[in-house]
Amino acid sequence: MIEIPLLTIISSLLTVGVRLTGLMLFAPWFGSAVIPTRIKAGLVLSLTLLLAPTVGQGIGAYAMDRWPMLVLTEFLIGVGMGIATNIVFEGAQLAGEVLGIQMGYSLVNILDPLTQVETKVIPLFYQSMLILLFLRMDVHLWLLKAIGNSFLYLPPGSTPLSGLFSSTIISTGGTIFGLGLQIAAPVLSATLATDILLGMLGKASPQMPLMILGPAIKSMLGISIFIATLKYWPDLYNHLFSDSVTAGEHILQLAR
Repeated sequence: MIEIPLLTIISSLLTVGVRLTGLMLFAPWFGSAVIPTRIKAGLVLSLTLLLAPTVGQGIGAYAMDRWPMLVLTEFLIGVGMGIATNIVFEGAQLAGEVLGIQMGYSLVNILDPLTQVETKVIPLFYQSMLILLFLRMDVHLWLLKAIGNSFLYLPPGSTPLSGLFSSTIISTGGTIFGLGLQIAAPVLSATLATDILLGMLGKASPQMPLMILGPAIKSMLGISIFIATLKYWPDLYNHLFSDSVTAGEHILQLAR
């Protein structure tokens, strides 16, 4: 008969659950406000019970004085992975905000189900499409696989977090601006070129009603390019999601 100490079981469940909790708070889709807190808690509990017997085999009993630092470390690891995988959604949100202003839809607001606040139409469209692609490409399964592999690569309590861990998370968050501009580049470049052209026409012919025609031209041009680029979204976001998961694994490497 195999006897497993109760403290070892508690250590395994707690460390796995804390890391999953950090991931669920910041991970895309899982961390959205649309999913009720009870569902998130049930999901974390279910995943903990599934992962603990496999990835928690090497987790032993820890002294009480080590628990606070252990829990904080596991939580930060989960948070780091969640932030790294959420940069695509934040970049798309930024792209939508920029294009909403450029295309003249900055004053058209509707309720965003993810944040429960009023938001502009273009950012909400980006978020909705991105969630559909996120689920269609099984990126949520990539995240679950990555969090499972994280226990094999970085076992709980194996080593304290290095200084590069926090700096890398901050630098990863800083890539949101560049990523947003990359996503918005086709429509943004066309509308900026239109602004320059309309400005030149206004100088050449001041009597033209450019104040009336300008917003309509930019809106029609932006929507046309927007629709034309939709077919490239699956390949683009598949690449971006893959890079974000890779960034999460890179953060784990720096945590050692």
